[in-house]
Amino acid sequence: MNTSPSPTTSPHDRAPRYTVALDAMGGDAMPQAAVAGALAAAREGVSVVLVGDEGAIRQELRAQGGELPVHHAPDTVRMEDHAAEVRRRKDSSIMQAMRLTKEGDASACVSVGHSGATMAAALFVLGRLKGVERPAILANIPTAKGFCALIDAGANADCRPTHLQQFAVMGSVYARLFYGLPNPSVGLISIGEEPEKGNELTREAHALLQKTPGIAFYGNVEGRDLLKGTTDVVVADGFTGNVMLKLAEGEAKVIFGWVREALTGGGFGTKLGAALVRSALRRVAARLDPAEYGAQPLLGVDGYAFIGHGSSDARAIKNALLTAKRAVEAELLPKIKAGMAALEPARAS
Repeated sequence: MNTSPSPTTSPHDRAPRYTVALDAMGGDAMPQAAVAGALAAAREGVSVVLVGDEGAIRQELRAQGGELPVHHAPDTVRMEDHAAEVRRRKDSSIMQAMRLTKEGDASACVSVGHSGATMAAALFVLGRLKGVERPAILANIPTAKGFCALIDAGANADCRPTHLQQFAVMGSVYARLFYGLPNPSVGLISIGEEPEKGNELTREAHALLQKTPGIAFYGNVEGRDLLKGTTDVVVADGFTGNVMLKLAEGEAKVIFGWVREALTGGGFGTKLGAALVRSALRRVAARLDPAEYGAQPLLGVDGYAFIGHGSSDARAIKNALLTAKRAVEAELLPKIKAGMAALEPARAS
């Protein structure tokens, strides 16, 4: 792999390979889960710097018998705080983690804290990529055929057709790199398969996606197509995408609970059957668990930024750090830049 800087390389592109700045204070179980997850990721080859209250983090490192670099940040943006507060709270752990990434002391930033604050910090510090009007969150959705990239999963409640076009390009690049698909198909969420179905946004976006270079546009897809794996990438505005994501997560938990109840609530024969299928059920549960990826990428900012669930445990944080490393290793950012550059002639015409 060629690692020499290109003329358009930013400082974060020159950071030490796979060094990830982890906001060790954002989230429900911090810094305990952050330290445990970071130590586990370090054992698998990820270089991690923990960002937050140095005293609390070093105390936890001693308690867990590990040693990692710590970057002190005396402030923390809490879940109840307004996202826009990050602009004035430059000493907060999320702002400091983003700054390390911006200045090249880290290759990527991971936070499982306030998602709105993480997005705001990424925009304030890293900035947007050229050609990207609205960065978007991409969610990895398990489907009947593998995985689907849902974008946007909640960053932008209101969108224009050009935003959806940009999401399609970024999602396609991600699917090629992370799913190993040479030509991933792209579907546009609507209320019917026909091009004329949907609202003004989806109808205009459909016409735009049909002539977008660098993507394999399938056409409109409906909500049921997400889990069927009809397309490899599903594009939606952030309001619709987030509703779909939360519905899928909630339904998976309910259905799995029904199965568990059915297998454990009967007599001896039912319990014997449950014992026989236990390993299979564990594999299904693991596939449905968001902790398998740990965090989702915020695409469209000029750097690697990942957002995880506030309830993330050590396993989720470890996997988030591994995902961030994989993204840097795969050169996701420069490939998205190339995809956006290829879109420029189409927008000019």
